[in-house]
Amino acid sequence: MKRTFLLTAVMLFALISTQAQSLESVLDNYYKASGLEKLADVKTFDIKAKMSMMGMDMPMTIKIKKPNKFRVDVEMMGQKTTSAFDGEKGWMVNPMMGSGVQDLEGAQLKQAMSKADMEGELFNYAAKGHSIEMQGKVDVDGTEAYKLKLTDKDGMVKTYFIDADTYMVNRVEARVEAMGQSMDIVTKMLEYKDVKGVKVANRIEVEMPMGKQSMIMEEIKVDENIDDAVFSRPAN
Repeated sequence: MKRTFLLTAVMLFALISTQAQSLESVLDNYYKASGLEKLADVKTFDIKAKMSMMGMDMPMTIKIKKPNKFRVDVEMMGQKTTSAFDGEKGWMVNPMMGSGVQDLEGAQLKQAMSKADMEGELFNYAAKGHSIEMQGKVDVDGTEAYKLKLTDKDGMVKTYFIDADTYMVNRVEARVEAMGQSMDIVTKMLEYKDVKGVKVANRIEVEMPMGKQSMIMEEIKVDENIDDAVFSRPAN
């Protein structure tokens, strides 16, 4: 009886140890493949992109500045919407949802804050209060990928899929709060290209209940000077 218990305990410990090693090995390969070591030295990203949705092409700019500033501007039907995080507070201007500047709160604020994290949730995840569980290998659109379940410090769950050959993230699944309701969103990262040693997805496709949208990166500038005022909340 004692021997059986001991053998079971040893096997369980070995399994847990193997899973932990496998997770860290996969993440380490991902960090190296994506150039996250070089990204540590990058201070800003200034991106021009085009978003396509419901038959419309919309110009878009994204600005990110370490340690925690983010801003995105989208032109749609002759109007511009802005969403930003200045390092402490989030704000947005959306003419279709009312005039003036509005504070970001709840899920919207959390999403803006997560976008300000240049390295992403997987990098240094434990220090950020997240936990990750590796759930084996699966097929993703005909490609073998490692499936990682990330639970962030607030309990939100996302599933990351890392290509088993390239070790790049090719898919993220999440349930998010948007427009007052919960919805499942699938994000696909495609056509990675090298930008000063850092791999960046050149095309991103998002699938959600109300339809699909895609984003094409047209120009990516690294370490351009971006004034902090760009992220500051304007007066109403």
